[in-house]
Amino acid sequence: MTQGDLESLFSGVGEVVEIVVPTDRNTGRPRGFAFVEFREQAAAVEAIERFDGYELHGRSLRVREAEERQRRSANFSGAGPSGAPRGRRGSKPKGSRRNVRARKRGF
Repeated sequence: MTQGDLESLFSGVGEVVEIVVPTDRNTGRPRGFAFVEFREQAAAVEAIERFDGYELHGRSLRVREAEERQRRSANFSGAGPSGAPRGRRGSKPKGSRRNVRARKRGF
């Protein structure tokens, strides 16, 4: 499904301001969803009512209002389980390798 296909479908409901079709970074192929922005809210409501479940090119469309993107938890930002930022090597205490070497040598 191309951006042109979506524009021709949704322009029958109201004036389309913008259509964004996100693509995969690695392959460059569409990710399977799109964002359609209408000039008026009433057109967006009508598009949801008319095209949710509509079949286009053998695929059933799921049309709904976009939701705010959820913030990721602290664990995705490189922080440790407690939420505190980790150093270069994770949460090991400084000098831990030195102690391991000393034990191997019998000190």
